[in-house]
Amino acid sequence: MFAYVVKRLIAGIVVVFMVSMAVFLLFWYGPNEPARPLCDQQTSNHCDTARLARYTENLGYNNPVLSEYGTFVKGIFVGRDMTIGTKTRPCPAPCFGYSYRTTVPVWGEMKTRLPATFSVAIGGASLYLLFGIPIGVAAARRRGTVADKALVSSFLVLSSIPYYLFALLTWLYLTVIFEIPFLSDTGYHPFTDNPAKWFSGLLLAWIVLGIFGCTQYTRYSRGAMIEALSEDYIRTAKAKGLPARTVVYKHGLRAALVPIVTIFGIDFGVLLAGTIFTERIFDIQGIGFWSLQAVTAKDLPVVEATALFSAVVLVVANLLVDVIYSVLDPRVRLS
Repeated sequence: MFAYVVKRLIAGIVVVFMVSMAVFLLFWYGPNEPARPLCDQQTSNHCDTARLARYTENLGYNNPVLSEYGTFVKGIFVGRDMTIGTKTRPCPAPCFGYSYRTTVPVWGEMKTRLPATFSVAIGGASLYLLFGIPIGVAAARRRGTVADKALVSSFLVLSSIPYYLFALLTWLYLTVIFEIPFLSDTGYHPFTDNPAKWFSGLLLAWIVLGIFGCTQYTRYSRGAMIEALSEDYIRTAKAKGLPARTVVYKHGLRAALVPIVTIFGIDFGVLLAGTIFTERIFDIQGIGFWSLQAVTAKDLPVVEATALFSAVVLVVANLLVDVIYSVLDPRVRLS
């Protein structure tokens, strides 16, 4: 087990390293000068050739690419000094640079937005599992009945709707047209400031994520449960006279959870990496909304930082999923 975890950890580090290099090279060899967005921002879109050359030199874009990449990586671990315009500023570790749009350290701004994204991800993912798995198990136990067919058909229709359209229409009807009081004030409010406002501000986003994700997890759970209940050891358990609940929930469900955990680990990693549509529609100032603003404003340091954050989150999520396998299913052996 330990050797397996070490190997996966090394592979994850390599993946993050490759992602960081790819994003860095995209900025370096992109169609536009990488220093121009900052120069335009600092000079109110009056960036002439001389000013652009000065910003390019100060940001190191005229140095060898490998040297600057090494400086970037070093800054993540030990920090560095950065020259922006005519000012040299310290950038403590982990240094992802200064935002072109707000001129503040990227990591400092990211830390303020992480609680919002974590709140959205944990709430939405909890509803995935809380409703999706029990409904899927119930449908599997009643396979072929009218209730099963109606449930699967309705969920299939709902999941075929684009998520951004479903979220937008839900927000429009519940907050604008019907003006439901406890759902109208969407957005993120710190839990420590006002727990009730934190809950009400995120409730609609959780509901939308939960309903939409529940349709998928119901189908995943139903399919995995049907397969698990057809195994030989399940028939043996039934032949021994074990209660139906024990057979279904202790033996069948445990095996059925293995593929669901795989999908959930990736989905939860994606949620943590940034729910762009959710945060944009419900005005939640998290990582996803922040990355969307950065792309629009060509804020290259923020785009690079959010890309690296997404890579790290997905690598960690996949590593945890692989380790949990052996706990859920004894037949899985890691070597």
